[in-house]
Amino acid sequence: MRRRPGQEVSEYERQYEDGSDPQILDIIDLPLKERQPHGFQTENWLLDQEHYWKKVGSYSPFELSNLADPIEPLWANGHSTYHGRNDRIPIAATTDINTFLRLINVEELVLKVFAPGEAFGNAKRRVQGQFVHAGQTYSLWATDPKYDRRYLSKLDGTYRIYGCYLTTSLGEQFGEFVYKLIAAIFESEGR
Repeated sequence: MRRRPGQEVSEYERQYEDGSDPQILDIIDLPLKERQPHGFQTENWLLDQEHYWKKVGSYSPFELSNLADPIEPLWANGHSTYHGRNDRIPIAATTDINTFLRLINVEELVLKVFAPGEAFGNAKRRVQGQFVHAGQTYSLWATDPKYDRRYLSKLDGTYRIYGCYLTTSLGEQFGEFVYKLIAAIFESEGR
């Protein structure tokens, strides 16, 4: 990642030489310069923007079970927002976190499409994922662009996906908390 206020990777930085985007399950050779931890996000690296990403292979969907993290709670629980459940962590509780990305398997994901701020005049709709993992219930905002586009094109309501993998992540600090997010969704039968 280059030095900038946010740590996200831009569309320009994450493309292959032919201009295509990496896909879930791609194995990628990334041009890196140096480790660049950012608070609890110890996995961050400074990208070499002068070189393209290179696809060197791909995983089979059947290999995901070998890659999934152990079945344990997603970081610290017990802190929720108005619309979320177990969706945030106080900054003080992030000192022992050694990874901000987790690949988990869930039996059922319920995607809820709604306008969380509608009562306050904000009609902007969002997609939230609800699931149970390691005996805990979670309601986290989905930030997977493909799923956001797919489900925002539908009517407000709930939609179920059975047997999928989620990449969950911790976002950057906002106020006194960091927020848990669904960064990517992978359905067992494919996208």
